[in-house]
Amino acid sequence: MFSNTDQYTAATKALFESQIAAFSALANIAVQGTEKITELNMAVTKASAADSAAATKDLLAVKDPQAFFALATALAKPNSEKVAAYNRHLTDIVSSTKEEFTKVVEAQVADTQKKISGLVDSISKNAPAGSENVIAMLKSSIANANAGYEQVSNATKKAIEVTEEQVGKATEQFSQAGKKVAVK
Repeated sequence: MFSNTDQYTAATKALFESQIAAFSALANIAVQGTEKITELNMAVTKASAADSAAATKDLLAVKDPQAFFALATALAKPNSEKVAAYNRHLTDIVSSTKEEFTKVVEAQVADTQKKISGLVDSISKNAPAGSENVIAMLKSSIANANAGYEQVSNATKKAIEVTEEQVGKATEQFSQAGKKVAVK
């Protein structure tokens, strides 16, 4: 079916190299996202330890039970605001990482589709007479694979959007609950 196996080999090699480059880019994005989350967690842990030590010292110094509960309530408000801020920051990191992943994947898919289409066109031009049905089936298979990818991609995007929305709602509810506790 191929009159020039070098052409097929070159196309296969180009696809493989493209996939390796995309995998490398995705791995780098994942590492960067993990680094950002780790940095955020380290900063929060350090601040939390210092805040907890100071709050414990202040609470132990209080002799009156009413003053103790008033101070404990006053300390709860900043903590709930810090948790809400942490959740927002974490959501931002996850969202930006997801956007970078999406860009790389979409570029990879477009590039792969272009290369495969070029290969199929080349095969079509060099195919012997009578192989039109095989070429049509190959093109149909590629079109079906692309349609399947689009469906999976759209479903994944929708799931991510719903998850981000739910995290946002949970953060807002937690923040509102923290404000109510602080007001009491």
